[in-house]
Amino acid sequence: MGTSDVNVNSSSSLVKDFLHKCGGVAVIDGGFATELERHGADLNDPLWSAKCLLTDPHLVRAVHLDYLEAGADIILSSSYQATIQGFKAKGYSIEESESLLKRSVEIACEARDVYYNRCCETSADQSTDGKVLKQRPILVAASVGSYGAYLADGSEYSGEYGDAVDLNFLKDFHRRRVQLLANSGADLIAFETVPNKLEAQAFVELLKEEDIKTPAWLSFNSKDGVNVVSGDSLSECAAIGESCEKVLAVGINCTPPRFILDLILSIKQVTTKPILIYPNSGESYDGIRKEWVSNTGVTDEDFVPYVNKWCEAGASLVGGCCRTTPNTIRAIHKSLSGKRTV
Repeated sequence: MGTSDVNVNSSSSLVKDFLHKCGGVAVIDGGFATELERHGADLNDPLWSAKCLLTDPHLVRAVHLDYLEAGADIILSSSYQATIQGFKAKGYSIEESESLLKRSVEIACEARDVYYNRCCETSADQSTDGKVLKQRPILVAASVGSYGAYLADGSEYSGEYGDAVDLNFLKDFHRRRVQLLANSGADLIAFETVPNKLEAQAFVELLKEEDIKTPAWLSFNSKDGVNVVSGDSLSECAAIGESCEKVLAVGINCTPPRFILDLILSIKQVTTKPILIYPNSGESYDGIRKEWVSNTGVTDEDFVPYVNKWCEAGASLVGGCCRTTPNTIRAIHKSLSGKRTV
């Protein structure tokens, strides 16, 4: 068995071993920007939550800790909208931009260390104020948003990039960021809110071309419960993830909860890999006004019954995306606690 075979096998077993230690289902964290704003951050900026890497790194760490203390087993770095191109547009050098990208993962890892220290300082698995303080495996995922996230025009919710954006353009756009995050100390790379088949193909080709050793997951978004937001077939998109040995899980994020069950069933038809699900609250996003429109959102209490159905249907990594909170994640953790095998 060659070295590359060992790397592939170790990558594919990472999530399976992790899920086994988690009792079969792992909890992903929730919405980040909403929580940063709750802590006092001003995110009215094209960099969105990545702005806090520059201005308020302590708030980033605090939000990570909030989610760990709510029961999250996987926390995502605040790099979703952090790109070298975006930082350069704000006047930062390439070296400064690259440092900020790596810093996003370092902060998440620091939060994990702080959390473990807090666990050691308490004698019980759960403290009296409802915080989950339990020694357990925790993964840090380096978040990679789509090209549309960099554009900050809402196009990650449409997948419409124009004819000038082709496969090579997307690979070149993401290449250096993926290289940096793969060597940042993260346990895995989270390709998130992927809106079309073209960008999914770009990500998996990058993993192969750059011989990325850090495993990844591939997560799409949908607005109709059938296809990804661009109109591309979800089955065809998920099959791209299934075909790549470096992709260890495939799923859906930033999608209304009411659509998730059918999407899980569609993904199951084309992949044998673990399925991850982290929907938004169900509210609509106005890309022009750059704000969430409260109309079809669900409460934390309503979220939990969905989670049980998703897990029964085949999801094994479950969390939240935009507009979900540590309270949402706490409710998910509590709901799953009785169903885990450990």
